[in-house]
Amino acid sequence: MIDQTIFEQKKVAFYTLGCKLNFSETSSVARKMLEAGFQKVGYNQVADVYVINTCSVTDLSDKKCRNAINRAIRQNPNAYVVVTGCYAQLKPDEIARIEGVDLILGSNEKTDILKHLDSIQKTGTARIVAGEILKDKEFKPSFSSGDRTRSFLKVQDGCDYFCSYCTIPLARGKSRSDSVANTVEQACQAAQKGAREIVLTGVNIGDFGHRNGETFFDLIKELDKIEEVERFRISSIEPNLLTDEIIDFVAQSKRFMPHFHIPIQSGSNEVLKLMKRKYNRELFASRIDHIKRVIPHAFIGIDVIVGVNGETGEFFSETYEFLKDIDGSQLHVFTYSERPNTLAIKMEGKVPVPERNRRSHLLLELSEEKRIAFYRKFIGTTARVLLEASGEDGMMHGFTENYIKVEIPYDRKLINTIQDIELKSLSFDKQAVTGVLIEKTVVA
Repeated sequence: MIDQTIFEQKKVAFYTLGCKLNFSETSSVARKMLEAGFQKVGYNQVADVYVINTCSVTDLSDKKCRNAINRAIRQNPNAYVVVTGCYAQLKPDEIARIEGVDLILGSNEKTDILKHLDSIQKTGTARIVAGEILKDKEFKPSFSSGDRTRSFLKVQDGCDYFCSYCTIPLARGKSRSDSVANTVEQACQAAQKGAREIVLTGVNIGDFGHRNGETFFDLIKELDKIEEVERFRISSIEPNLLTDEIIDFVAQSKRFMPHFHIPIQSGSNEVLKLMKRKYNRELFASRIDHIKRVIPHAFIGIDVIVGVNGETGEFFSETYEFLKDIDGSQLHVFTYSERPNTLAIKMEGKVPVPERNRRSHLLLELSEEKRIAFYRKFIGTTARVLLEASGEDGMMHGFTENYIKVEIPYDRKLINTIQDIELKSLSFDKQAVTGVLIEKTVVA
């Protein structure tokens, strides 16, 4: 039994890198620490404990993690520094070489942080606690709360796909999830803490329930019945797992938003084979066509990776032309980075880094063209916007049902409310649409 009195008046600061899944887990860890008596402070403040939840999807991610660790050490050299997450799972020895780190927890061990903190000491040598993630079958639920208007609800973890470029299975383990009933209960808890919108997150969320005879479709049907939650969004879902029945369900749902995030990674079938993806570009195109047929106003975000080993100039041209023609709303572009212990690192046809960057730049320009074209379709219309608590430059922002970012003059009373707003004009510098409040009555 942990003596929680040792934590009273201790200050803790958190720093999260990477995906929405990490944010949901950090928030759950924070709630446990606050319940144990810790006081939460900003990461730029002096704290007794710093918790860094890391990402390791690229070399740049690793560098950002190390910078965050060193920042904490500079802020308070006497603080206890705890590093967890994917980078900690994959490269604990590398982190242990950073003087000042005290505790390194693997991806699954982060939820038990209090168990390890009660005996933490500054010995000058980091203690590593990281299990064999590929053998772990336990799913540990989490959801974010308090940090923002929307809540990120973890519905699934791990991945069984082992794509040639990816280390996520090595960092997160095999695919696993909770039951539909328990996941619905987690969503209800998030709603009780004030979430107006819940984003379903995971490593491969379309794989939900496959080990216990349930499906992702079963889950969203039950979540749709929760009256306390006004909005649900589906985060990244594999095109081979995004079925027509899921798309058709979202089309008629009042709670699931017309917003999809679908990775293609490459528009070249040859590169998709090299990546060991489980679909081809024709299947991807059919998913986009179906969405646009039944939900014409839907926002569609698309993940793409450029510069993987084996991506010739011709293959990249195929990707560019395919994405140019596809009816997507925005591209999320990732520049390939060699990851240890992956098949891709051994493949021939290495693309020089300057060429990777050039290809990335071209797709980012295409993405901006698509986003602006999508936004422009809705200028002059009225949309329901969930407003958030930012107050920079006297403005606040929020998102429409189909994920258009809208900004209006700041009004504290409107935080975490849904308002009818007329979309007036594009604000290019802020990548948003300037809106005018139509109805001042706060929607309860």
